[in-house]
This record gives sequence, structure tokens and C-alpha cells, in this order.
Amino acid sequence: MDSTGNKFPGDEGSRGSWHWSLERLPDSIINELLLKLDLESLCTAACVSRTLRSAVSQVLASRSSLDLSAFYPDSETLQSILGRLKGVKSLTIDCLRVDDFSFINALGAQIQELNLFKCSSRSHHILGTIGHRCPNLRVLLIEIAWQRIPQLIKSLVVMVKNISYLESLSLKIHGTAVDVYDFQPLYHSLPTTLKTLKLLPVHEKHFIHSILKFRDDRHLLVPVPSFSNPLHSHGACFNLRNLSLVLHTISDELMFSIVESLPCLVELDLEDRPYLEPQMPGDLSNIGLQSLGALQYLTTLSIIRSRIILPVSFKRVNDLGMFILVENCRGLESVKLGGFSKVTDAGFSSILHSCQKLKKFEVRNASLLSDLAFHDMQKVASSLVELRLLSCNLLTSEALEELSSFAKLEVLDMSGCRSIANPCLSYISSLSTLTNLTLAGADISDDGLAIFGRGSSSAMITRLCLKGCKRISEKGIHKLFHGEGKIGNKLLFLDISYMPGISDAAIATVTSAAKALTDLCMRYCFFVTNAAVKMLASRGTLHDGSARLRRLDLCHCSGLSNDLIHILDKSSFPGLHWLGLGSTALKTRKDDFEVMFSMRPWLTVCFDDCELGCHDGWMV
Repeated sequence: MDSTGNKFPGDEGSRGSWHWSLERLPDSIINELLLKLDLESLCTAACVSRTLRSAVSQVLASRSSLDLSAFYPDSETLQSILGRLKGVKSLTIDCLRVDDFSFINALGAQIQELNLFKCSSRSHHILGTIGHRCPNLRVLLIEIAWQRIPQLIKSLVVMVKNISYLESLSLKIHGTAVDVYDFQPLYHSLPTTLKTLKLLPVHEKHFIHSILKFRDDRHLLVPVPSFSNPLHSHGACFNLRNLSLVLHTISDELMFSIVESLPCLVELDLEDRPYLEPQMPGDLSNIGLQSLGALQYLTTLSIIRSRIILPVSFKRVNDLGMFILVENCRGLESVKLGGFSKVTDAGFSSILHSCQKLKKFEVRNASLLSDLAFHDMQKVASSLVELRLLSCNLLTSEALEELSSFAKLEVLDMSGCRSIANPCLSYISSLSTLTNLTLAGADISDDGLAIFGRGSSSAMITRLCLKGCKRISEKGIHKLFHGEGKIGNKLLFLDISYMPGISDAAIATVTSAAKALTDLCMRYCFFVTNAAVKMLASRGTLHDGSARLRRLDLCHCSGLSNDLIHILDKSSFPGLHWLGLGSTALKTRKDDFEVMFSMRPWLTVCFDDCELGCHDGWMV
């Protein structure tokens, strides 16, 4: 019963009339409504009445796609679900808690797309069975632990040889930051139907050797052209359209081999993680970028030099390399560049001015990129949907002054740009299409949030990240949610971590105002106490239209005490999929949590300091 005295559908006295109303609805209307629900919502609906239970069974039986990555089913749950869905063609599973027997039983000849996350090393030997049980597989993604790699590759070779129609293969191996693997046996087993190949991590020399040999073995090219003249290469390897690699070093030689062997590429995604400073000539230069001009179908380009191991950059690429690149690749629709420390405003702005179809633009760790690169954007930003400028220290709020030109912008990410301040929020407020805003580490304050809260654009925001904005306090959070923009209506994801000004009062505001919120991160908020978590827990039981939290990160919240375990009981936070408690007082009660949540197999309680849902407790 609500505050006005009206009864809810489940209240005694209204239950019968409500079920009678359901019986009167045509089956077509009920089925149409149920088709819009996810799996968890369907299961909830099935518990309401016999009518809905029957309708849910019909909807599940007709589903061709099933995604179980949002929670972590155990073997019994997986078999129970799949027992009702015999016609699934696309299957996504989080394998963290699934045993080998249940996994094998989930496979069938009808499956054409299979995505497997968090496969443990013990499952290597069963990968070979995928080819036998899923001969019609078109798309395969495997995320697996790093142990026993030779056995893994042998299993993959056996698997691939039995899949004649495979079009997309993505293989991600978790290991140490410097590990690379020799996939040469796998390369030679790939079917000619393959159009997408994603491997992490690989050795660039092995890849170069294999791709050239693979090309020659297929008799599609007679002599191998000289690397010194790659633009006059006319040979072809198999018809690969999308290539994504993580390597130690991106070099000119790698670029030449890709261009010579894969002229039909539409998407090229390369990331390197050097463990030593790359030396000439074994590094990417302007000549390597120039060779990409031969890829006449290229629309998506990503070249990233990661700083995971060393703070390195591409030192042999300058503005000239960018000028030549965009002159030959004007059809680019997505560009992502990281670690180009010698490229200035002129080089980066040439991409914006030359690529008229550009929809996504990302630059990270560009030490020479400044506000000047974004002047006079009226004629060039009309198609841009995503703009990400990460850790570019020279950028200020003035870079965003002409945001009104970005009429279609939906995603804006300025993470690590520490000179971005309150004026930027005035410019952002004019973006009526913006749904995703990240200002992590920005120099904004409570007054800036007040400006944004009053803006019309805030009403469309579904994801907001204010991580590390240390000048924001509970007053700013209050001004944000109680402005005229009504940001709480659609906001699904909120990150207010690493903010010392956040306290229980701020969480109270979020709890009452953010009705649609499903993901909340507040790690390193030292003044958040048990009272804040209690407010969040009660939110999940209110009949006020609030969405249930799916993921909650409380890591390093030192204000939490052991008594919180009495709040986080088995009935708290219905619908929660992930809870981060790393480096809190509750870490000492880990065994108590395992017992308490044993009846909630879809919930992972992580004590390992993972970011919000990052590895979900999967140690690699």
C-alpha cells in the first residue's frame, strides 16, 4: 500500500482483480510486452501469475539470442535456463561458475554465435569439443586465463579445423603485462571464410612471418613485395575485414605486412605495450602511416601506444605523418590515436577537417594537443557522435567553447584533462543529444555542477563520471540533482569515486533523486558510512518506481564498519549482480558473506579491489 492508501498489485484484496485483468489481455499484447524484457525481468514476471508464466515460457522458447553475461550462473542455473531455450543461435555465457559438463551440454549445432567470458585454465581441453558440437559457428569469442598456453593453442587448432564457416574469432588471454604468445599454428588453421580476427596478446614477429607465409601458401601472391615500396603492392591474403591486435611494438614492418596481405581491411585496431623503449628502425614512423593509404576500404583506425608498462610514445611520427594519412584516408569514420607525443594541433585538426564522415574521434596522451586544434569547428563537426580526449594536459575549457557545432554528439569524455574547469559545463549544457559525459579528474566545483544541473542537456544523460573531481562536495551533488534539468530521470550510471567531499548526505540525494540508477561507484569516499549503504538498500524495496541497483562499488570506503554485514543480508539489494568491498573492514568477514549469499548465485562479492565489474572477482 502506498502513502495515499492505494494498494499495490500484490496487496491482499487487489491480487484477484489484477490477475483477472491479466487474463482479459490478448496474448499478442502480453507477448509483445514480454519481448522487450531482459532475462531477469522475464523470470520475475513468471512468478506473478500462471498467465504470465505460460506467456514467459512461450517467449523464451522463441528466443534466438541469450546473453547471460550480466550475472554469473552456476551449472544448475545454466542447465535450467538452457533447458527452456532449445533454439538459441547466439549464446553469451560468463563461465566463472560453470563446470565443464554443463558447458558442453550448453552447446549444439544450432549455435552460430558463442561468446565465452572468464573461462578458467581447466577448461582448455574442452575447447576442442566446440568445433564438433557447433559446426555451424560463425562468431566465436573466448576470454581465458593464461596458464598452459601451448595446450590451449592445440585445443584451438583442433576446434577451428572443425568449423568451416567461421567468420569472426576473438581470443583474449589474461596473463602478465609482458606476456605474448605464438599463435602461428592457429594462423595456419584459420578458414578462408574468416573476416574478423582479434588476438590479445601476440608477438609481432610471429604475426608478420605467419601472415606473409599464410598469404603465399594460399597462392594469392607470387613474390612478396619489398617493404620499401609497400604502396605498390597488389597481392591479397584471405578476405579479412577487421583486424585487432595487442603486441609488444607497432613497427613499420608490421604495417607493411598488414597492408600487403590484407588490402580489404575495413577496421584496423592496433595496441602495443612496449617493455623497452622502441629503437629505430623497429618503431612506427611516418612511412608506416603512409602505407595505410593503400587500404582503400578502411573506415576505422585505432593505433594506441599503451603506458601500462612504460611511459613511452611514438617519437618517429609527427604532423607530416598525420597529413599524409588523412590525405590518403579521407573516408575514415572512426579514429583513435594514443601516444603520439610529437604531433601538434595542426596534425590532429587535419583529421577533423579532412575526414568529413568522421563519427568517432579519440586522442589520448597527446602532450602537444591544445585548444587551438578545436577552433573553427562549425563546418567540420556536424557528423561527430563521440569525442574522447584523454590525459591531454594542455586542453582547457576553451577547447569546448564551440560545442554547439557538435549537433549529433552523444559521448564526451575528457578524463585526465585536469585544466577543464567550470566554464566547460556551460558549453556542455547546450548539447541536447549528449547521453554519456565523463569529466574524471577535472577541476570543476559545486558551482559548475549547479550550472549543468540547470541545463537542458542534463535531462538526457544516462552515464555520468565525476571520478576524482576533488572540489565537489555534497552541496554540488544536491545542486546537480535538484536543478531544472532533471538529470535523475534517465541516469543509469554514476561514478563519484575518489571524491573526499562525498558523505552520507550526498548519497541520500542520489538515493532519492536518481530513480533510474543501476550502477553506482563511490570507492575511496572516506566519509561514507553504514548509514549511506542502508539508504541504498532500502531504495531497492520501495514502491516508488526506482530501479534496482545492479552494481555497487564500495572499495576503500574506510568509514564502513563490520556492522554493515547486518545491512547486507541476503534480502538486501534485490537484483544486485556485483558488489565491491575490497580494502574495507568487511574484508575480514569474507567467509560470512559466502555463506550469506550462497542462495544468490547471480551475485559476485569482490574483495580484490577490481573496478566496477572489471574482472568480477576473476583472478588472473
